[in-house]
Amino acid sequence: MPGSTAKGSPHVQLARAAIEAWVKERRILDAAEAEDLSRALRGRAGAFVSLKKRGELRGCIGTFQPTRETLAEEIISNAISAAARDPRFPPVGPEEIDELEISVDVLSDPEAVDDIAQLDPRRYGVIVQRGSRIGLLLPDLEGVDTVEEQLDIARRKAGIGQHEPVQIYRFTVDRYH
Repeated sequence: MPGSTAKGSPHVQLARAAIEAWVKERRILDAAEAEDLSRALRGRAGAFVSLKKRGELRGCIGTFQPTRETLAEEIISNAISAAARDPRFPPVGPEEIDELEISVDVLSDPEAVDDIAQLDPRRYGVIVQRGSRIGLLLPDLEGVDTVEEQLDIARRKAGIGQHEPVQIYRFTVDRYH
C-alpha cells in the first residue's frame, strides 16, 4: 500500500483542506481547487477517509464504489462526513484539526469471493451483503488478524447474523497517510 511523502500525499492534503474549510468556514471545498494537486484525483473510485487523534479513531466514513464525478470530489465529501457526520463521534472542532492524523484509502472495484480461502485480512478488505444490508471492513487493521474476525466484524456492522448466508466480496486499497 503506497504511503506518503514528507509533506503528505495529494489525497491526504485534499482531505485535510476539505476538513479545514468545513470546520473553520462551513464551506465545501471546490474540487476544482484540487485538480492542480494530482492527476490521480481526476479518476473515479470509492474512498474512505479515516481520522485519528492521539492514535484513537476520531472518524471514518467512505464509499466502496464511486458516488461522485471525480476521486477529488469523493475525498472531499467523505472527509467532511468523517469530521462532521460520523454518528459515533461529535463533530471535529477547530481546535482539533492540527491533532488529526488523516489517512485516505482508495478502493479497487470489489470482486466476488467463492471461498474464504481467497481472503487475507492484511491484503484484502471485505464486503458482506445480504439483501440491502451491507457491511465493509478495510484491510490491514490493527487487531484484525484472521479472516474469521474480519468477516465477523463486517457482519456485525451490517446487522447480519453469524449463520445467515451472505455474498462476500474482496477489494484492495491504496492507503495514503
